[in-house]
Amino acid sequence: MGSPVVRRDGRWWLVSGAGSILATDPTFTGALDGFAAAVAAADQAVADLRSRQNGHPAPDGGGQR
Repeated sequence: MGSPVVRRDGRWWLVSGAGSILATDPTFTGALDGFAAAVAAADQAVADLRSRQNGHPAPDGGGQR
């Protein structure tokens, strides 16, 4: 089974075997946005570490460090 939430066309959807429903609560969707941003930052940090371990310079993170 995949993730219980997905972002499609800028909107969050709750997904189950019975179907999907649009998430509209701004507090909930804001928390999902924050979580997605944290996961993206963690993915970038891991990619930077792997790049350094392989002897390649890390790509510029756009000033975010």
